[in-house]
Amino acid sequence: MIACLFDLDGVIVDTAKYHFLAWKRLAKEWNFDLTEEQNEHLKGVSRTESLEIILKLAQHTLSKEAFDKALEDKNECFLEFVNQMNENEILEGVTDFLNQLKQNNIPFSLASSSKNAKNILQKIGLFEKFDAIVDGNDIVNGKPHPEIFEKAAKALNTEPKKCVVFEDAVAGVQAGKRAGMKVIGIGEKEVLHEADIVIKNLTEISIQDLKNMIA
Repeated sequence: MIACLFDLDGVIVDTAKYHFLAWKRLAKEWNFDLTEEQNEHLKGVSRTESLEIILKLAQHTLSKEAFDKALEDKNECFLEFVNQMNENEILEGVTDFLNQLKQNNIPFSLASSSKNAKNILQKIGLFEKFDAIVDGNDIVNGKPHPEIFEKAAKALNTEPKKCVVFEDAVAGVQAGKRAGMKVIGIGEKEVLHEADIVIKNLTEISIQDLKNMIA
């Protein structure tokens, strides 16, 4: 039995832009202007790790207390954007592809490092569709550690070699491969070259493609 494991940001919805705006607003407090290029390093990594990366780039240090406050401030800012989300935010091809999986009795789980994943799925009306949801609240190790995908496979009662991961971030692709799974990268081939195949969006993949990958 095949199972599909989906990252959230950049695969189901494009919340990456909201993370960027929230981090950018926070970094301004330290007179640091976070660029889109620098933001690429934050994709697929945890909130704590993202803040550590930004502080390094900004050559800025924070006390433990200020660090924790910065994490809270960033999340509050991000949630302001999330609370305005609706089904129009769903990326091209997603709803059709999830419906095809349902019709073919292929189970699928969310596997997102975001601690806001459930909230976002509720906002865009996809929460009920997923057979399982594993998010940042359920894991100790962030991607590229394979923990999140291992837990998602377990939640679907499927062995790793029968799972196909959908990811838009390098760290996520690496996590999927480390879990012993097939990985479909969504984005640019040059960036996601470690994935088994790379597509622009979910309109470019079929159920037969999945079966061929696992066979």
